[in-house]
Amino acid sequence: MNHAAPVEICYDNMRFLITHNPTKSTIHKFTEELKNYGVTTLVRVCDATYDKALIENLGIRVLDLPYNDGAPPPDDIVDNWLDLLKNKFRKEPGSCVAVHCVAGLGRAPVLVALALIECGMKNEDAVHFIRQKRRGAFNTKQLLFLEQYQPKARTRLRSRFRDSAVNCCIQ
Repeated sequence: MNHAAPVEICYDNMRFLITHNPTKSTIHKFTEELKNYGVTTLVRVCDATYDKALIENLGIRVLDLPYNDGAPPPDDIVDNWLDLLKNKFRKEPGSCVAVHCVAGLGRAPVLVALALIECGMKNEDAVHFIRQKRRGAFNTKQLLFLEQYQPKARTRLRSRFRDSAVNCCIQ
């Protein structure tokens, strides 16, 4: 099965790598890509299909935040994701967080879109921003969820995940 190449999404001081679930035959290439992008944390939003020790042995933290395929994330997953990002990007601005589901087209892009929205991007702009690099991202249910999503931290400044004024764009 051919998978789409990983895509890097940068906004403010945040860097994300959206990718697919590795298989036994692609795990070596997958770990090389994580290293090439300087990934320090990997979030799995699908059921675990590989030993996370393979990733953790590279010094990359692996977190599991699984939720149902094709569905929007439950509140507890959203809260855990946003807490992770708040801590990660305040302590390590510009670091890279990889996130994957099975194909890298639904669950993983949804979480990245939520981060962009929390930082002040309009909901529809977050979808477009990700789709520029990840064609086919989001299904109808996920789009409706993102359209209706209300940021948890409304601030005039895009400061939820940062203390400094570092900006970047899609790479």
